[in-house]
Amino acid sequence: MFFKRKLKLIPGFFMIVLLALALQANAESLEIQTPAPPAIDAKAYILQDFQTGKVLVENNADERLAPASLTKIMTVYVVFKELANGHLKLDDLATISKKAWGTSGSRMFVEVNAQVRIEDLLKGVIIQSGNDASVALAEHIAGDEATFADMMNQHAARLGMKNTHFKNADGLPVEDHYTSARDLGILTTALIKEFPQYYPWFSQKEFIYNNIVQHNRNLLLSRDSTVDGVKTGHTEDAGYCLVASALRNDMRLISVVMGTKSVNARAVENQNLLNYGFRFFESPRLYEGKTSLSDSKAWKGDTQTVPLGLAESLYVTVPRGSAGDVKTAIRVNAPIVAPFKEGDKFGTVEVTYKNQVVDQKDLIALKAVGEGSVFRRLFDGILMRFAKADGQ
Repeated sequence: MFFKRKLKLIPGFFMIVLLALALQANAESLEIQTPAPPAIDAKAYILQDFQTGKVLVENNADERLAPASLTKIMTVYVVFKELANGHLKLDDLATISKKAWGTSGSRMFVEVNAQVRIEDLLKGVIIQSGNDASVALAEHIAGDEATFADMMNQHAARLGMKNTHFKNADGLPVEDHYTSARDLGILTTALIKEFPQYYPWFSQKEFIYNNIVQHNRNLLLSRDSTVDGVKTGHTEDAGYCLVASALRNDMRLISVVMGTKSVNARAVENQNLLNYGFRFFESPRLYEGKTSLSDSKAWKGDTQTVPLGLAESLYVTVPRGSAGDVKTAIRVNAPIVAPFKEGDKFGTVEVTYKNQVVDQKDLIALKAVGEGSVFRRLFDGILMRFAKADGQ
C-alpha cells in the first residue's frame, strides 16, 4: 500500500514542477524587450550615456562632416582649459580686432577696439553663438586664429577624437574643417566632466550685450526642462545640427544630431533620441568614487591597513529593469607592501552583465602609506615568509 500511494504522488509532483516552469516562462515572455530605436532623419547621429560612455544608438557616427557652430564646443573647451591652467581669468579684457568685429554670420555685436571681459565673450559664444566673440577669444589666447586652431587640434587628439580637424574657431565653412558625431560626444562628455562650474551657462536661454537681447537657439531648453545644453550649429553645407544633453533621475544622456533639414527637425530628432534612451535604459551607480571598498593589510607600512577604492564613481548602463543581472567582483592583488602613493593600483573591480564582462576599473589606494619602522619591516617580513610558505 505504501508503494502504491507513493507512486500516485509522483505524477502530481511533476505536474506542479511543470506548472511552475510554465508560469516562469510565461512571466519571462511578458517582459518588455528593448525595441529598435526611432528612425532619425539626419546625416549622422549618436546617443550615449554620459557616465559610462555606452553608445545606445548610432548611425554614421564616424563620418567626417562639417560641424558649423558645433565647432564652438571645442573653442570654449580650450578657453576653459586656459582658465584652469591659470593662463587666463574671467575678468581679463580682450581687445576686439577689426577681423573679429568683421566676422560674418551670427554675432555678439562687439565693437572694434572695445575691451570685453573673457566671461562676456564666453557667454557670447555659448548662448549667442557669436562668431565675432569666437575669433576674439582665439586671438586673445593664441595671437591669431590659426595658432588657436592648432591648440584645438592638440586637445582633440588628446581626447581621442579620431575624425576631427579644425581650421578655425567659429565653424564657418572652410576646406579640411570637419568632425564626427562620435567625436562631438567625446568632447561634450569631457567638457561637462571637467568644467561643471561653467556648464550652467549652456542652459541660459538669453544673453544681453550692448543692450541687445539674443536668445539661445537650442529649442529644447524651452521644450524639455531636463535638457540643459549644449550647442546648435547651421551652415548650408552642414545642415541643421544640435548637440543636446539632458539629466533625468541622476542619469545623463548626450545626443548628437548632424545634418537635419530645419531648426525644428534638429530639436525633434534629438528629443526622440533622448526619450528613447531614458525610457529603455538605466545607469545605476554601483560604487561611489573615493570611498573604501576594501580595508586591506599594508605590509611594512607606517599604518597597518590601507583603504582601497575607485578613482571615480562606477556606473553601468543596461536595459531598464535588468539591473539585477549586474554582478561585481572586487579583486585585491596581495600582498600590498609599503611605501606606496595615493592612487597606486592594487587590484580591480570587474562588472559583469548576464555573465559577460562589461567593465573593469582599477582598485587604487585612497591614501599614501609610508615606510614603517625597522621593527615593523622586520616583523612583517617574517610574517610574509610564513604566509608564503603556507600558500596564502
